[in-house]
Amino acid sequence: MEQQERKVVLGLGNILNRDEGMGVHAVKALEAQIGDLAGVEWVDGGVLGMNLLMLIEECSHLLVLDAADARQPPGTLIQLRREQIPLYAGIKMSQHQVTFQEVLGLANIRGKLPPHLHLIGIQPADLSIGLGLSPEVAAILPEMNEQALVILNQWGLLTHK
Repeated sequence: MEQQERKVVLGLGNILNRDEGMGVHAVKALEAQIGDLAGVEWVDGGVLGMNLLMLIEECSHLLVLDAADARQPPGTLIQLRREQIPLYAGIKMSQHQVTFQEVLGLANIRGKLPPHLHLIGIQPADLSIGLGLSPEVAAILPEMNEQALVILNQWGLLTHK
């Protein structure tokens, strides 16, 4: 079966664990900022883990927004292209992200890893239980979304409906 051509901006995270939910906050803010784009889906992936496999395997373009633990100072913006994303090990990401890395690894093994794949993350400052982002992460969120626009533009996806 041929890979479908879904174009997805996927926000990951648990919004009940402060900075852990920044990917969900980011995708919602980005969608509100730029509105409907022709053929682009805005997806709140929460902590769905393996339940995201079918979605990933149907994508030609997948931009992932997430908290990423790269052992950097809190609030550091992190970008990884397709070939840089650790599929099983390497950069230790949040608990749900380890599962998401396994999902990407499984899609890769099955020959269905999206050809256009990019991750934009922010080093979390506070993963405690609670609502809202830490000041460090909230301050860098607009820059994260600007970088997301750069990637969508490079992919030729910034055409409105």
